[in-house]
Amino acid sequence: MTIKFGTDGWRAVISETFTFGNLRLVAQAIADYVREENDRSPSVVVGFDTRFLSDRYAAEVARVMAANRIDTWLARADTPTPAISYAVLHKKATAGVMITASHNAPRYNGVKLKSCFGGSASPAHHKRVEQLLDRNLSTARGPNLMELEEAIKMDRVHKFDPAWAYYEHLSSLVDLDIISSGELRVVADGMFGSGRGAIGEVLARGRTHVHNIRHEMNPGFGGIHPEPITRHLGLLLSTIQSGHWDVGLATDGDADRIGAVDAQGNFVDPHRIFALVLRYLLEKRGLRGQVVRTVSTTRMIDRIAAQYGLHLIETPVGFNHIADLMIAGGVVMGGEESGGMSIQGHIPEGDGVLLGLLLLEVMAAAKAPLHVLVDDLLAKYGPAQYARTDMKLTRPVEKKRMVEMLLNLAPAAISGVAVEDVQTVDGVKYYLNDGSWLLIRPSGTEPVLRVYAEAPDDNRVKALLGFGEEMAAKA
Repeated sequence: MTIKFGTDGWRAVISETFTFGNLRLVAQAIADYVREENDRSPSVVVGFDTRFLSDRYAAEVARVMAANRIDTWLARADTPTPAISYAVLHKKATAGVMITASHNAPRYNGVKLKSCFGGSASPAHHKRVEQLLDRNLSTARGPNLMELEEAIKMDRVHKFDPAWAYYEHLSSLVDLDIISSGELRVVADGMFGSGRGAIGEVLARGRTHVHNIRHEMNPGFGGIHPEPITRHLGLLLSTIQSGHWDVGLATDGDADRIGAVDAQGNFVDPHRIFALVLRYLLEKRGLRGQVVRTVSTTRMIDRIAAQYGLHLIETPVGFNHIADLMIAGGVVMGGEESGGMSIQGHIPEGDGVLLGLLLLEVMAAAKAPLHVLVDDLLAKYGPAQYARTDMKLTRPVEKKRMVEMLLNLAPAAISGVAVEDVQTVDGVKYYLNDGSWLLIRPSGTEPVLRVYAEAPDDNRVKALLGFGEEMAAKA
């Protein structure tokens, strides 16, 4: 058996590799890691999403932690990942464990490991858990276990609701009075995930009218991937188009990602949400500092940062890279193409609920529809069109070999536009002299090869993607 931690923890297919037995082994390795980090008063926060058996899996993790004499806070109900991450910080816990496979297909489940600062554990910490797991397997050491009811009676497991402390913290990061003054009509699409109802609950006492859709418990996610991208948002799009709604906000399976739909039924991707919120923080709130984006994120962010004389940092894909810089301090905002973003004063964790609220604040403060704000953004910092293709892999791709091959095949021009630079921050990224770019990289969480492109118009994006897919097929 091989269990490996990817970009953000361990994910596997339920009943194939993600089994109760394997989860207990992983939980024991995490318990060993926690005791290495803090042997005198170790504590862990455990949460879960809405997936099949997630609550039971979380209870198993709590049983293992309790048997290892680790003080454990177990969420009573499904909860957004950022709420669990905030609870780790709020309760001064040694670590956190979130049972979720985030935006992956319903057949998957997984484990996200959180560090004491309220963000994803570092690659080094993930590696240490893997080493402890391998050690336990090689010595035939099984997991320590105790009954959950006994652990609760012994005060080793405490059931709690992480939502309210989290909501109170969010209220300190957004201006609820400004949002309320906009009297916006909002459709909140929980995508059947653990962010269901969260935006409405934060705004319940204001004048914002929030209509929840896909907020029921449905572990099959209605047969879709709970990822807030156009092809999974049919119900949100039709709801917006059939009513008088100002905006639709969609959070992914564990609510650490965001997508939006404007009143005209246009999808507003995370690139534009990132750019709109960043500009607002700099222009209206007067914040200053570094701006961080992943290699797959729009260069509109670069142009906004440059206008304000701010240092921009490009990182590999994965919010943990942004988190490292946020922990060091001085970051105004960090974000990634997939919809994970955070701001100064918040935990170093992608948060779809927070970004949805901030987008409402941007709209209310401007007293303008979202499509007008996007048009203004593109007029000043664009044009910028973006698309991504995911190519399913039939065999594993060795990343180092792929990078070498793509570097060797790097063209002087793509579709008649000169390539001015090639970078290997994460995969291979070709920068063209018209401001467009093409990125090819293997996913860290799924068996797919991703091809990304941004260009001034859709035709250029299609040309770049077509070239990228041809190159990727050779890998």
